[in-house]
Formats: sequence, structure tokens, C-alpha cells
Amino acid sequence: MTKRQTVEALDKSMRDIMDKPDLPFGGKTVVFGGDFRQVLPIVRKGTRAQIVDASLRRSELWNCFTEYLLRVGNGTEETNDDGEILLPTSICVPNKADDNGLDRLIDSIYQPASLKDPKYITSRAILSTRNDCVDKINLKMIDRFQGEEMVYHSFDSVEDDPHNYYPPKFLNTLTPNGLPPHMLKLKINCPIILLRNIDPANGLCNGTRLLVRGFQKNAIDAEIVVGQHSGMRVFLPRIPLCPSDDDMFPF
Repeated sequence: MTKRQTVEALDKSMRDIMDKPDLPFGGKTVVFGGDFRQVLPIVRKGTRAQIVDASLRRSELWNCFTEYLLRVGNGTEETNDDGEILLPTSICVPNKADDNGLDRLIDSIYQPASLKDPKYITSRAILSTRNDCVDKINLKMIDRFQGEEMVYHSFDSVEDDPHNYYPPKFLNTLTPNGLPPHMLKLKINCPIILLRNIDPANGLCNGTRLLVRGFQKNAIDAEIVVGQHSGMRVFLPRIPLCPSDDDMFPF
């Protein structure tokens, strides 16, 4: 768990950047992962008092947490028979029986009339806790773009498999940790995010946002749209990837 000093430093930086000194994090929504109630910050050779003092509970930002979030964390919020809490309607997109809630969510974040504006589409994002949900959202988003479509497929193989126990068709159905899905579907002018450090000196690093401008057989023609390298055209080639150590598969 991150120490409160780190969170406070981010808060002060965001207030300065956004020029809104009176708003927590400069008025920007910040999403935290983990549970500060269960995992305490690490203080090397620290006493119990020092560890508690480093927690978010001791920060001035603590009062910015709403009463609702505290009720959820305390387990006092009312739940249904399945143990699920009822989220406030102010932060929800209704999912009606005769409607697709996911489409309504996408419409609320990405207005159809603004999909041709590079600045607009690269300044927004939909976060999810599961990769399969992200893949589903990505496919729906790609279908909303107009223009040429290209589908890339991975070439999967297993090392030291002389008897072909794991044929490519089977491997294509797997998505181990650290590897993308077998199929990548893109369209011209759709946004993409780089997830590898390819050439940091020229802006190609983890988190770089780009727009697809063209397709090659084994490369993607893209344009960087953020940072000091904005406007630069680059080619993203196929690269070999190996999954991280995972006991889920016997290979």
C-alpha cells in the first residue's frame, strides 16, 4: 500500500498543474487500487505508530472520502440477498431489460459525433477491473469507427514441444498473463495505447497514446497524439512476446 506522503505529493502536483489549489487532486478523479484497511504501507523497521502514521487515514485528504465510501468499506451499507450493494443512481448508467447497458455507458463517455476529434477520443477512457471486459468494450468501440478495417492474428507456439501436444489452434484460445488476445481488430483513426517500451527516446513507451493511420502486413502505421512527440508518425512492428511465469499452464 502506498504511503500517505506519496498520495499527498500527487495531490499537490495535480493542484498546481490544474491551477485549482482548493480542490483535491485539482478536481481530477483519481482511481486507487487495493484496500488501505487491509494492507498497511511498508515502513522498513518501523514501529506500529510509524506504520499507522504513514497510512492514508492520517492524511488531510482522508476527510475527502465520502460517507458512502466509508459505509461500503465498513460493511454497513445495505445489501441484497446476494450480498451486493446498491450503487447511487448518480454514478450509474441504467441497464434496462430492453436496452444494452454497455452501449449506454460507451455513449455517455464517447459522444458519437466527436469520434473524429483526436483530442477528444484520446482524452477519455473507460476503466475496468477485468481484461475480458476491456476486450469486449474495445470490440464495441472499434465497430463505431468508420474506415478501413484490419485484423491481425498472433502466431502462437510452445517451446520444446516436438510431439505437438499443444497445437496452435488450442494456443490461440488462451490468454496468459502478459499476452494480448489472439485477434487484434483495428480501424483507421481509432486510438491505441502502447503497452511496451519500444523507443522511449522518441516517445514510444508504455502508456503512449496514438491514432492508427494505416496498415502494413506486419506493422501498424500510427501517429503519436500526446506529449512532446505529438504528430510524429511511427511504425509499430510485430514483436515476440513470452508470458510471465504462470503455474496455470503446464508449458
